[in-house]
Amino acid sequence: MEGYSELKVIGEGSFGRAVLVRCKNTLQEYVVKEIQLPKNQSKSLSSRREAVLLSRMKHPHIVAFREAFEADHLLCIVMEYCRGGDLLRRIQQQKTTCFTLDDILRWFTQMCAGAMYIHDMRVLHRDLKSKNIFLTDNGTIKLGDFGSACVLNSPKAYAHTYVGTPYYVAPEIWENKPYNNKSDVWSLGCVLYELCTLRHPFQASSWKNLILKVCRGSYPPLPKHLPYELQHLLKQMFKTNPKDRPSLHTLLTCHRVPSLRGANKLTLVQQQHHSNITCSVKSILLQRFSTSMCTHLNSNNNTVSLTAATRRLLCTHTNNTCTTEF
Repeated sequence: MEGYSELKVIGEGSFGRAVLVRCKNTLQEYVVKEIQLPKNQSKSLSSRREAVLLSRMKHPHIVAFREAFEADHLLCIVMEYCRGGDLLRRIQQQKTTCFTLDDILRWFTQMCAGAMYIHDMRVLHRDLKSKNIFLTDNGTIKLGDFGSACVLNSPKAYAHTYVGTPYYVAPEIWENKPYNNKSDVWSLGCVLYELCTLRHPFQASSWKNLILKVCRGSYPPLPKHLPYELQHLLKQMFKTNPKDRPSLHTLLTCHRVPSLRGANKLTLVQQQHHSNITCSVKSILLQRFSTSMCTHLNSNNNTVSLTAATRRLLCTHTNNTCTTEF
């Protein structure tokens, strides 16, 4: 990596590794994500997708792209370094101490703003989770890791490939149905629940039970000290029928999700095509959402019928213990 001095490895995964580097010219620190390029041409093009997507994105709540290059059969993506680490680590550091309502709402608003930006570009993140959401040194949220993202051909198009991390996967994906950006809304609901409780909303001792809980939308209620409006917000984001879930645009505008206690207005930096969107704050509490209820569950026996594809997926996992990654 000419032009950069390697400082330390800060992450490793199936993709390769993430390395903290310093630019030799500016002395600025960055993160380089190294991705092993496969020999298969089609898979190689897929590996380059993340760099292409990141290069198009410029938003205050998305990890900034610097450059990308190839060296020694590696695709190297140079990105902004978020000194605050990922949100999962921040949650784990809390142990049993809950976040303040101000922090929860501020971070949630920022992650929704970043996700709304990519949705307006017809991009699905498809792996939104606390580990892929980062914090700067001043506590600003940045969405990252677009390795699973895809671009839809039109605003009404759907994706079909199974992608995601089990605890955050929406019911329609488990049921092998086509899905759109509403699956990202579900995932952000899971992150919001984590911020409120320091645990996942859907947990089970086996794959089958986890999938059943997700498809039923069955999760423990929030602690009583949190406002009812927050519980109601989660109910909307956890609608099992994606058509009934609000879009992120709806969450941030029509329902005026506040970002900070005592703030006079919601300070979301928008791109030019968002300039007509304003979100004023009248209180720290979330506005109540529409109470229309629509569910695909059978009201008589409250069971979920898993698709054949889902059953096959379950059969491939002989170990009944749920993990955070496939």
